[in-house]
Order: sequence, then C-alpha cells, then structure tokens
Amino acid sequence: MATRPNLLFLFTDEQATATLAAYGNTQIRMPNLNRLAEDSVIFDNTYVTQPVCTPSRSTLLTGLYPHTNGCTENNVALPDEVPCFPELADWSAYRTAYYGKWHLGDEIFRQHGFDDWRSVEDEYGKYYSDKRDKSAHSTYHDFLLDAGFEPDRESASGHKTFSRGMSARLPEAFSKPAYIANEATQFIRDNAEQPFALWVNFLEPHMPFFSCRDDQYPPEDMPVPRNFYHVLDEANPLKTRLFRQAYYEEGHSGLPLRSEADWKRMIAHYWGLNSLVDTHMGRILQELEKQGLMDNTIIVYTSDHGDMMGSHRLLAKCTMFQEAVQVPFMIRIPGLASGGKHVAAPVSQIDVIPTLLDAMGQAIPDTMQGNSLLPVLQGASPAEENIFIEWSGLNNGFGDIVGQASLLDCWKEMATEEEIIAALGDPVRTVITPDGWKYNWSPLGESELYHIAVDSGETINLVKRPEHKERIAAMRELIRGWQQRTDDKVEFDQE
Repeated sequence: MATRPNLLFLFTDEQATATLAAYGNTQIRMPNLNRLAEDSVIFDNTYVTQPVCTPSRSTLLTGLYPHTNGCTENNVALPDEVPCFPELADWSAYRTAYYGKWHLGDEIFRQHGFDDWRSVEDEYGKYYSDKRDKSAHSTYHDFLLDAGFEPDRESASGHKTFSRGMSARLPEAFSKPAYIANEATQFIRDNAEQPFALWVNFLEPHMPFFSCRDDQYPPEDMPVPRNFYHVLDEANPLKTRLFRQAYYEEGHSGLPLRSEADWKRMIAHYWGLNSLVDTHMGRILQELEKQGLMDNTIIVYTSDHGDMMGSHRLLAKCTMFQEAVQVPFMIRIPGLASGGKHVAAPVSQIDVIPTLLDAMGQAIPDTMQGNSLLPVLQGASPAEENIFIEWSGLNNGFGDIVGQASLLDCWKEMATEEEIIAALGDPVRTVITPDGWKYNWSPLGESELYHIAVDSGETINLVKRPEHKERIAAMRELIRGWQQRTDDKVEFDQE
C-alpha cells in the first residue's frame, strides 16, 4: 500500500448487527457488504459510546466521548473548537469529503475541515446557527427539484422542503441511497489520481421504516428476536417500560405494533431498507474497484447505533440493551492477510479515530480517549479492555426537543410527569467487561446487571442477587475510574 492510502468510511444510521451474514443472519440479502466482510477484519462485539444519533456520530468524527465533545443529545451542534477528523492531522495532500446525513449541527453546510459536502437532510433547519442561511436546502433537495418533484411540506422557516416520508416513498432511482451513491461514485472518479478521504453516511435503515423495498421480504418469513417474548417488568427501568407501552399504543411509521404479525411486517420493512442500502453501497465499492483503487484504500464500515427491532417488543434506540448499543464494524486494510478474520474481544467506537490516524501514518493526538486497533488488524491479540457507554439528555424518539422531555399521554397512566422525566434523563453509565458482564449504573436507582456471556438476550437482571454484591462494587469502581480519566461529572451514591 502506498504511503498515502485513501480512506473510504462507510456508515449507516441505526443498523443492527443482526442484519449481516458476518453476524449470523444468512437470510437477509446483503451481497455487497457480505463480500466486503470476506476481505475485512470483522469485530464481533463493537459498542457505541451513546446509543442515539448525534452523540454517537460525535465520537466517530472526533475520537472523544459525548460528555467531552459536548454532543450529549440529538441536535446539539459539534462546537467549532472541537476538532473533527480532517482537523486532527495534516491532510493537505488529500481531498476530504463528507456525503450524507451529518446531524452534528448546521446540517447542510460544509464545515470542520471537509473540502466537499453533499447533504440529504432538510429536517434540521430550525437548529441552524445564526450565521447560516435559513432558506438554504440540501443538495438532495436540488436533485429532486431537477428531477421534477415538488416539495410536500413547509419548513419552520417558511420554505418548501421534501419530507422524509415523501422521499422514502420515491422510486429507487430517486431515493437518498441512490443519490448518495451517485455523488460518491462521481467523487471517486474525480479524485482517482490524488489521495482522498471520503466519509459516506446513509440515513437508512433509520426511520421512517418504509421504502421502495417494502415488498422485498415476505413478513411471514421474518424471524422475531430471541427475546421478543420477554416481558419487561419492575426488574427493568421505567424508561424501557414506557417505551414498550408507547410502541404498543402508538405503533410506528404508520404500522401497528401489537401482534407478532405486526412486528414481522415492521421487520420486513427494516430488512428492505438494509438491502436498499447494500445495493447502493455496493455501487460505491464497485466504482473504487473500477478505478483500480482497492489496493490503496482503507475501507471502514459501521453504524452509529443499532435498533431494537422487536427485542423486548421495543423499537429504535435510546436504551442500554445490546441490540441498541452494539453495531457492525469491519475494516479492510490492503496488504494485510486478514480477510474474514473475526475479533471476538469487545471494542468501542472511541477507538475508531485513533485507528484511522494510525493506519494512515498520522500521529495520534494526546487528546484522543481511545486506542488504535491497528495492532489487532495486523494480527496481534486484542487487549482485554472494559467498554464504557454513557447516556445523557432526554432523547426518546417520540418528538425529541433539545433539553426537554417529550411526553406521551399513554405514559401518564404509568407514572407521574416528574417520574417520567427523571426516567428519560437518567444518566446511566455502563461498563461491559471482557468476560461478558454488563452493569448499567443508574443514579435513579434502576441499575441492571446482566451476564451477557450466557444471557445475551438480557432477560434476567441479576442486580439484586446478593451473590453479585462484590462484582457490582468492582464494576462501580471501573466506572468511577473511567469517569476520572475522562472528566465525567455524573454523580452516583457512595455505596
């Protein structure tokens, strides 16, 4: 590999690990990512730093935990003074680009050192900073206008835009994945003769959970998760019980979620979204190969968080359950004879930026809070590291408002308004140990302990079992040590 390798960073929004053959799902059709996996190192147990969009993305782009970089909830902008990937090293010889959903503030505007920018989201106009033009639109908006489509709604600023719902119903050639692939393949063609770092993010399979691929999978053929029938009760935090009630009462994306058949229909739609992404991600990979760049390009694939998709009868993210905090993660580095290798040891996305800098021959700043995985990619045994995950803010997926809790009527029958708000914002800190123990420490007093090595579905909360008292004390000390190292200010009792 040349001394200046290219980088192609591919990531999705809200993709569960259970959507890929590399993680055990041989039923879903994902030929392009399956092919990439055959030539990559596959990390079997990869965790986000916070299971919701903005905070997780902030880590992927900065190498810092959300409480450090300031992006602790959705729609909080990454501060100008917090360096992003293009600002963490000398990339003067490179062409850098970010294409797709950003969700770190000023959505459609080029920023944080990227040379090129393509945007697909007009949902976040009300969060633009004062220095931005509130009437500006995403480049995807312009693409749809040029194709003859008419916007279907009016934004908060009074400008016509295309809603997510409308764009999700368009023919495939005009879908967001198709558009992003169009732009990314053009970028590769235009920059085939110079080093580049191209970040590509697909909104899908994120909600709305419908698309031009709704009929690709028969609902009756869909499996339900292994913990689909697990009943959330008083042993589980109030927040997760609120979520379950909301999905039962409200459904999602125009679909009911009461019966097993309802959930199978939702899963079928979700699988269709994943296959849609795979098709157009494959076009980008094929263009890389066509231009003869595969032997000089590092390829990364991951997602910003998972999706519950029926586990415990929950949907989406915002919980500490495995399905929400685990993500697919694979890296292909040309010249390393490690294709198809699986790494079982748990790793965190806090390690992604240090790994990329290391693999691309750049110095790793002292400010980074993770470690390079390059030695593992080169064949070394992974270190036995503890994984830390945080929760901040009040995001719940039911009408998020920055700094506020959105409340549903069906919740008010389960708890007081004060109890609901406290539950949504409970700043849980989680540690996962290499030997398969997981402790969610709740300042509200709703802690959980799971032995995920034997109870991967997290159906038995062991936190009140007296035989685990010493284990819990030790895991609390691990969390306190992490807090001290990363200057995390959340306070717990002194038990």
